[in-house]
Amino acid sequence: MSQNGQSPDASADGNGSGSAASWILQVRSQLERPAPKRLPPSDVRQAAVLVPLYVDAGQLWTVLTKRTDHLPSHKGQIAFPGGKLEDGEDLWTGALREAQEEIGLDPERVLRLGQLDEAGTPSGFRIVPCVGAVPYPLETNINQDEIEDVFPVPLQNLSNPDLVEDRRVLIDGVERELRIYHVGRRQIWGLTARILQTLLVRLGVEDPRIGS
Repeated sequence: MSQNGQSPDASADGNGSGSAASWILQVRSQLERPAPKRLPPSDVRQAAVLVPLYVDAGQLWTVLTKRTDHLPSHKGQIAFPGGKLEDGEDLWTGALREAQEEIGLDPERVLRLGQLDEAGTPSGFRIVPCVGAVPYPLETNINQDEIEDVFPVPLQNLSNPDLVEDRRVLIDGVERELRIYHVGRRQIWGLTARILQTLLVRLGVEDPRIGS
């Protein structure tokens, strides 16, 4: 992936066939090496999220959701579709099931590209992001009990230093640096921001000036 966030083939449609093959192969390669990091074994609950990618107008895009305000956990937050694994599920099965339940994405339309670093959350989960190519235009059917909105984000925009903020905050008595991406009126932070930052670095989209 180039530094400007553009795919190698601007005519790619994101569905894994024909001209889309070039960017898909390149992203797969970038996600494979080095191997994504995993947390040490523990009894923390396992979860997975789907990081959808597609190409439109020569740019690579992802898709995020805004959770409803009446959910018991992570309410109102911006997140990738996903959730905890059910008994016997592997990471991909869980991520695709959750994406289908939340935004109506057909698992058969997702081409598996790779995974990102596993991350822990204060709420007691260990989460693996699964990155998949999806068709463009993306058809969704929102589960209104869980999801308030679904919206696309061009990865190139997230590399703009003017839209990125590293804020020092106090969490449980410990000062931490919180990455925040400003997308329109939305603020993307927490685990979702960490996943995005990892993805941008992997794909060579992250501006080296950000965070310096």
